[in-house]
Amino acid sequence: MKIGCPKEIKPQEFRVGLTPHAAREAVAHGHTVLVETGAGTGSGFTDADYIAAGAQIIGTAEELFASADMIVKVKEPQAVERARLREGQVLFTYLHLAPDPDQTRDLLASGVTAIAYETVTDDRGGLPLLAPMSEVAGRLAPQVGAWTLQKANGGRGVLLGGVPGVGPARVVVIGGGVVGTHAGKIAAGMGADVTVLDRSLPRLRYLDDVFGRDFKSVYASAGNTAELVAEADLVIGAVLIPGAAAPKLVSRAQLATMKPGAAIVDVAIDQGGCFETSRATTHQDPIYAVDGIMHYCVANMPGAVARTSTLALGNATLPFLLALADKGWKQACADDPHLLAGLNTHAGHLTYDAVGKALGIDVLAPKLALQR
Repeated sequence: MKIGCPKEIKPQEFRVGLTPHAAREAVAHGHTVLVETGAGTGSGFTDADYIAAGAQIIGTAEELFASADMIVKVKEPQAVERARLREGQVLFTYLHLAPDPDQTRDLLASGVTAIAYETVTDDRGGLPLLAPMSEVAGRLAPQVGAWTLQKANGGRGVLLGGVPGVGPARVVVIGGGVVGTHAGKIAAGMGADVTVLDRSLPRLRYLDDVFGRDFKSVYASAGNTAELVAEADLVIGAVLIPGAAAPKLVSRAQLATMKPGAAIVDVAIDQGGCFETSRATTHQDPIYAVDGIMHYCVANMPGAVARTSTLALGNATLPFLLALADKGWKQACADDPHLLAGLNTHAGHLTYDAVGKALGIDVLAPKLALQR
């Protein structure tokens, strides 16, 4: 198979879909690896690194898309990239289709077979290709939240960990999954007074058992959430419904109950955000204010630490990448129901139920797509 890795073109996106180590593995399996020139620069990989791994460097994205059987990326394809996709080609990347009707429409029109990292599952009910970036984003959230709280950035001017004689900031994390756990752990490590909210009692028991000395855990009823948000200096949104649009858990009206200059970090912005007032921003222009509350809603947070993120993502995606290349997408998905769960579009059909419900589009069962 010809595996193509283009340079990411989303603003301030420095990650790359394929590391030189992954390229070497694919070449060892008998595949041809095509890498757009400069694709790895933002993550600290040179064209020479890829050449040493056995890859071929391609001068333009147009040539790469036209030549490759499978496109491997990080972020969802931008409009100009979607125009280059074709039926019979495989796209393996993050998609986040539920809040993005334009992208969904373009992928269906192209006929491409699109497999989304974020909906691939494992036998424990987890999301193994989303988890590495959730870990990164969770650990970054208190860091960028602390920056947003600085007075020069429009925040309250509160130090997350306080100092002797002055109490720490109050941090509320909505969602106790991978993002929330890592956010709570880092915020507590920075000295903040941290509370993590979740609706799963088993998860709350786990958090209490493992992190009970580091942060508090509270059931995420609407009342508890409203009370804690009103008291918080920093609120981190860390909720996820796999493949679906994020629920709006904090309304604009609730901003009026918050402390002036308090900060919101919405890690769920890739799936539309969990605050009513959230809108996607970039690393270049990451924050904005609504009713005196600072919002940090960068849609590709892990891109800020591109090398760490690329290496972590590459570790997770490599086994699936090799399966798709070695067997072809149909056989790989037939052999592995967890990989089949990643199938979002094929030959003009939407194949992921949560996206269909979010966008009002009919869905073809993934198993039926294998027969087409």
